[in-house]
Order: sequence, then structure tokens, then C-alpha cells
Amino acid sequence: MEPIQASLKKWMRDNKNFQTNYNQMRIEILNDPEVSRIIDSHPEFTEKDIDRNLMKLYEFRSQSKHHCADCPSLEQCINILPGYSPHLEVENHDIRLSYDRCHRKIQRDEQQKKQALVKSLYMPKDILEASINGLDHKDNERHEAIREAVSYIQSIGTKQADKGIYFHGPFGVGKTYFLGAIANELAEKRISSMLIYMPEFVREIKASLKDDSINEKIEHFKKVQVLMLDDIGAESLSAWFRDEILGSILQYRMMERLPVFFSSNYSLKQLEHHLATSNRGDTETVKAGRIIERIKQVSKEVSLYGYNRRG
Repeated sequence: MEPIQASLKKWMRDNKNFQTNYNQMRIEILNDPEVSRIIDSHPEFTEKDIDRNLMKLYEFRSQSKHHCADCPSLEQCINILPGYSPHLEVENHDIRLSYDRCHRKIQRDEQQKKQALVKSLYMPKDILEASINGLDHKDNERHEAIREAVSYIQSIGTKQADKGIYFHGPFGVGKTYFLGAIANELAEKRISSMLIYMPEFVREIKASLKDDSINEKIEHFKKVQVLMLDDIGAESLSAWFRDEILGSILQYRMMERLPVFFSSNYSLKQLEHHLATSNRGDTETVKAGRIIERIKQVSKEVSLYGYNRRG
């Protein structure tokens, strides 16, 4: 190894082009205002110290700095670590190069954290991007629903927040959008939620019977901070699903004072009639009434009207 290193050093000394380029690079690095400031603030640095740390200084100089002012986007970041800006630290006679998140990276990470707090099961993307500001505040028929949604967000941290909202109204008036808007507002407050489309939820649970994952999934639905059941009543429920799955989830959340949000084309009275009739045609008024009572314990009924936004 020694003969190889000796030969390499000799080649570097003898190769004028390399030496010229190296010297030019060294001058450019040391003339960099930030590098110059670091060196000037540490008079103990010798030429040998500078040369030993030259590659770190070169890397520092080659990266985008100044809070990424000239960077068009995070995706087009030119740095070795996209989204990170270099930072120099001096310890004794050594220079340490570290990287800190740029403001765009911080914003992206925060956005992803919030998105991770809103979990969905078969929900369209536009619903997951809904916002309170996106609600139609000019529509007088929606004022009560908007007021209740805003009131809930403002009540976070109080006993009032133990109850969610049961939105009901005609097809296409934006009930699901309300759920998405509330979910995103909750994410801003670091509160996780799960938004579930009920017909697909029923199919998901039935499919879970085949792989023995049903208990794990039910436990998750029971314990998520905020549960949202979209379009309840649109599915065809078996007595087993109504009592053992939906009833079990609602019972747990009622006892633990965990809020549930709903959207439905049915009022609670209409939903009770719907739940009383099983897919076999049986009528079970008492069992349906139990579900409705649990819904009343975990949510507040609010009507939502307006023009059909899908038509």
C-alpha cells in the first residue's frame, strides 16, 4: 500500500494540470464568504488544518444554502440530501459538516404528518383534501351544519368534543365533504381520525373473516381517536354485522367517550327503521333501537341541506 500512495503523491506533484486545478479550486473555496467567515473566526486554523478539511469545505460550498432561496421546489433540490441545507461546525481543529432541513422540507414533513393522521378506507382524494374554508358559507341551508362543524373544532379539549356529529340530508349535498373537512381540521390539532365508506367497510370486514384479521381491524376502529362512518344506511347489513360489529364498535366508543361522526341520507328515525330490517327480511326493532341509542350517545344529529353538488 505504501508504494502505491507514494506513487500517487508523486503523480499529483508532477501533474501540473491537476495541481493547477486543485489550487484554483482551493482559492475559490477559501474566497467563499461563508467559508472565509468560518476560517477568520478561528485563527488557530493552520494551512494544514484547512487542507485536511478542504473536501468538507468544498461540499459545503457546492450545496444550496441561504434558506434555499434560489431553489424552485423540493423536487428540484440540487443538494446531496434533497431538502437539507449544509451547516458548518468547528470542533478543535476539525470542521464538521451537518445538514439541517430547509423550510420546504419542514413544510413537506409537516404536511405528511397531518396526512398520516387522516386514515381512510375507500375515500376519494378530493374528500381527503377538504377544508372548512372550502364549505359553501353562502348557502343559507348549510349554515347550521357549518356552525356545528366549527363549534366542534373549537370545543376540542372539552367534554363537548366527546360527541361527534350525525350529518343527514339528501343525496349530493356535501355530507362526506363535511367529514373530510373536519378530519383535516383535527389533523391540524394532531388528532388522528379514520374515515370509512360504510358499504366498503362491510365488505372489508366480511373479507377479513378469511384471513383472521377481523379482530385486529375491529380493535383499531374501536380505539382510533375519531371515527367517521360515511353513508351509513347505504349498505345492506346482516343482523350479525349490525349487532356484533357495528354494535360492538359503538358500545366501546360510547363507554370510552370517543366521538363518532356519521353521514347518512336517513335521519336517525329513518335509520332505525332501516336497521330494524335485516337482509333476510326479518324485523328486529329492539336491536335496531339499541344501535340508534348508541349513535345518540356518541354524536349529535344535524341536518344538512342545499343544492345537489353532484348534479
